[in-house]
Amino acid sequence: MARKMLIDGELGNSAAAEEDKQYDFDLFVIGAGSGGVRASRTAAGFGAKVAICELPFHPISSEVVGGIGGTCVIRGCVPKKILVYGASFRGEFEDSRNFGWELPEQVDFNWKKLLHNKTQEITRLNGIYKRLLANAGVTMIEGEGKLIDAHVVEVTNPDGTKQQYSAKHILIATGSRAQLVNIPGKELAITSDEALSLDELPKRVVILGGGYIAVEFASIWRGFGVTVDLFYRKELPLRGFDDEMRAVVARNLEGRGIKLHPGTNLTELSKTDDGIRVLTDHGDEITADVVLFATGRGPNTKRLNLEAVGVELDKKGAIKVDEYSRSTVPNIWAVGDVTNRLNLTPVALMEGTCFAKTVFGGQPTKPDYKDIPCAVFSIPPLSVVGLSEQQAIEQGKSDVLVYTSTFTPMKYTISGRQEKTLMKLIVDSETDRVIGASMCGPDAAEIMQGIAVALKCGATKAQFDSTVGIHPSAAEEFVTMRTLTRRVNAGSKPKTNL
Repeated sequence: MARKMLIDGELGNSAAAEEDKQYDFDLFVIGAGSGGVRASRTAAGFGAKVAICELPFHPISSEVVGGIGGTCVIRGCVPKKILVYGASFRGEFEDSRNFGWELPEQVDFNWKKLLHNKTQEITRLNGIYKRLLANAGVTMIEGEGKLIDAHVVEVTNPDGTKQQYSAKHILIATGSRAQLVNIPGKELAITSDEALSLDELPKRVVILGGGYIAVEFASIWRGFGVTVDLFYRKELPLRGFDDEMRAVVARNLEGRGIKLHPGTNLTELSKTDDGIRVLTDHGDEITADVVLFATGRGPNTKRLNLEAVGVELDKKGAIKVDEYSRSTVPNIWAVGDVTNRLNLTPVALMEGTCFAKTVFGGQPTKPDYKDIPCAVFSIPPLSVVGLSEQQAIEQGKSDVLVYTSTFTPMKYTISGRQEKTLMKLIVDSETDRVIGASMCGPDAAEIMQGIAVALKCGATKAQFDSTVGIHPSAAEEFVTMRTLTRRVNAGSKPKTNL
């Protein structure tokens, strides 16, 4: 039997009474994405009797299909990165010529072959996740789950039959789903789900959105030779990231042939003989084969019957939770994108682990959201950890030192590609601690993972400076930035997020 929950002291009388009740499971998890699977396996490792339910597998999600592995594995990070790899070869072929490779001017590309191999890989991963759960002793149930009361989950099976299961604790880990902007003709647009599984590679694409999904798909499609128009509301894409980095990403997108339309919204879509007619609020008209809405995702809570059992939602439909991931109903918990805290797969994994330690491991553990690295897999990628220059000032740092390095990657000095790498360190002058780092350039995510460890350990700028670099590499620039670029204090006005 699972250990007693230890939060805020000993269990109260009512909670102790719950110990005496008999349930089908100690834990029932709704949603078998990254957070749900991690929580299930970890809880089972602590001795809990665990069940998890998930919709039948399909690459494109809906209210009736999903799949074990969730968004990241089936229709998110993994298939997206596979397409990024595929799209990157175009630039590699171009760069190879000055390294002596004699390639034909026209290199053929087979979209259907890549699509098939991508689908094979996510199907393989779906099977791996099933085996991980089975090996952990977790009971897997296929179907759609919803709450009947605080301790009962009803699962609608694929054949339409229903089955109810009782559990001492219930964890909601249903993630989020892409949304369509409410404009005339929105039914003609697609989301990232469909974009990862198109039967045919389009020739002309319009993308609405300035976030990481929009930027990544713009890079992917352009890498495959597609004409891409990217529309977004702000002056620069990637709102919330460091402004200097945003500007570099925008230049790189344009340098790769993507047409940027800042400060522009789409107003209407309509079907024509030649494709999809796209109208903008600037009076422009474009025809596209595919229109992608990449304007955000919403918490997947609508069909769970949460409010009926007392689970409170915020105005965006996300589950309100405390610092331990507990909802407003004491035995109902939530992790991952469904809580709309920090919507990243590794964060959902962390939250799932902390939940299991807290509830079943006798180790009350709060997720730690400080210095979480992330990456935008544009081509080339952007990766960051810690505070941006703007955030450092906004959070009250009185004196901030900014170090930057801009250079042409060694590879490009031979290939001739006109694309710069930018690296940046943010330092708190009072403590000499490095409180932020960012990079836009080849291998940014691989390099930033190591930098994140340094920030997590509280590394100082002096320790960065005393570290011997690996030469020749781009990464060594992070330990050779000894000349101050600028100093920003509390009285300064940092650049705002445009």
